[in-house]
Amino acid sequence: MKIYVLTRNENLYSSSRLMEAARYRGHEVMAVDYMQCYLVLDSGTIKMYYDGVVLEMPDVIIPRIGASFTDFGAKVIRHFEMNGVYTLVSADALEKSRDKFKCLQLLVGHGILTPASAFCHRSGYSKPLIEKVGGYPVIFKLLESTQGLGVVLAENKTTASSILDAFDQLDTQVLLQEYIEESKGEDIRVIVVGGKVVAAMKRSAPEGEFRSNIHRGGVGMDFELLASEKEMAIKAVEVLRLDVAGVDLLLADRGALVIEVNSSPGMEGIEKYSKKDVAQSVIKYIEDKIANS
Repeated sequence: MKIYVLTRNENLYSSSRLMEAARYRGHEVMAVDYMQCYLVLDSGTIKMYYDGVVLEMPDVIIPRIGASFTDFGAKVIRHFEMNGVYTLVSADALEKSRDKFKCLQLLVGHGILTPASAFCHRSGYSKPLIEKVGGYPVIFKLLESTQGLGVVLAENKTTASSILDAFDQLDTQVLLQEYIEESKGEDIRVIVVGGKVVAAMKRSAPEGEFRSNIHRGGVGMDFELLASEKEMAIKAVEVLRLDVAGVDLLLADRGALVIEVNSSPGMEGIEKYSKKDVAQSVIKYIEDKIANS
């Protein structure tokens, strides 16, 4: 197969591992910087230019779209879809997963438990909503962010007011979310590929930090999920119509809660701590998908 990995940097761990795994299994692979693609619609034709020439369509694309480029990245994916190319992440699924509140709406609508969350049009209007998600401490999240960026914990009213005022100055939209104290700075990252859990790890935040992301200094360890936790992660991915995703769970006193579904999950931490070859699992799934289509 001819596979394009849509990435801004082919040397990033996840992009390079996917390309390595695909080449190992005998596929032709090329990195394509999606931000350098030109999209053209003309007289019923759907063309894409790259490096000044019409880009030959592959059999498969593997999108690794950065959070800052979701809108344009989705348009690039849709252009490939319109040309009949199979994509590991559809344009619609990317957009739904990247909007944190839309994602939570879909999950809750299908009976999946999440932390209490609230959202309104402007961050400056959010103060009355804090009590609706359990009061202080409270978590504020930018609607589109990854790796723990744009996620802030407010311990009290004074801190919350300062944070909201700052967000309001930026004219940005903010999600309010319940702080799950009993999780103690730990969460579970689950990788689901083709409706199956292929790896899981527990992530623990460093001292003085509530975010457990590996990129924020968190550490991981292999983790054995309960059957109910596997079922929850798989269902969350199915709801968003993703073929591959990372699902983040918090273990609360009332049970596991889904806090996020990531359509371009990082592989470095999960491969390191789970000792699972996630990249190979992804390529094998693509092979089966194409063979059965």
